[in-house]
Amino acid sequence: MNLTERQKSILAILKRWRTASVGKLAKTLGVSDASIRRDLIEMQTLGFLDRTHGGAVIAEGAEETSLFLRINENAAEKEQAAANALPHLPRFDSVFFDGSTTALALAARMDLAGKTVMTTNLQTALQLSEREGVRVMVPGGTVTAGSVAGSWTNSQLPEFEFDLLICSCSALTLDGAYETSLDLRELKRIAFAHAQKHVLVLDRSKLQKTAGYFLSPLSGFDLIVFDYLSREEKSRFSGFPVVG
Repeated sequence: MNLTERQKSILAILKRWRTASVGKLAKTLGVSDASIRRDLIEMQTLGFLDRTHGGAVIAEGAEETSLFLRINENAAEKEQAAANALPHLPRFDSVFFDGSTTALALAARMDLAGKTVMTTNLQTALQLSEREGVRVMVPGGTVTAGSVAGSWTNSQLPEFEFDLLICSCSALTLDGAYETSLDLRELKRIAFAHAQKHVLVLDRSKLQKTAGYFLSPLSGFDLIVFDYLSREEKSRFSGFPVVG
């Protein structure tokens, strides 16, 4: 489900004001109170906001797009990146998947029988829990946009060690991988520090994006997998373990 143009305007207003009443939103956007209420109900379901008496407040972590929208965003590209990664993964017995839908696409393709899996993505956990022989763990914490995060989550991760970490990122440059949220960056850094091997999987649209929080230099990854790279793009990443 995609946000309508009006719902995108509501989200932009809430990001600026943090909270707004139904009446204020209706007046600003020139629509009825009833229309705004319907929009707020849908947007709460998608994880963008929390409804209050008479209005709404932006949800914690709403800068991270809702899981339901991210699953459909560049879906074919994510599936291709997952397919490209599969033959190149190192041997492992335990693996951490981050909350990204790209990691979800790869997890769905992997043979994880007899493996221990930890993930902060609830959809990944639910899908893998239906398989026989896979031990699936989810750390405690606050559920936001389909993933577990927060200080409680961060405090638990150092209790585990992983053979392999599989993650994505919000943006990538030759300087490294970046995230759009400080909380997400910190969670991934903790998991990163407790994994032996690190695999970054992403679609090439991340090359055109920017994000404000530095996650890791490219040298921190044992493998970087794209869905596709042009010849020029491949030359830019020469010297790094890139597949695409």
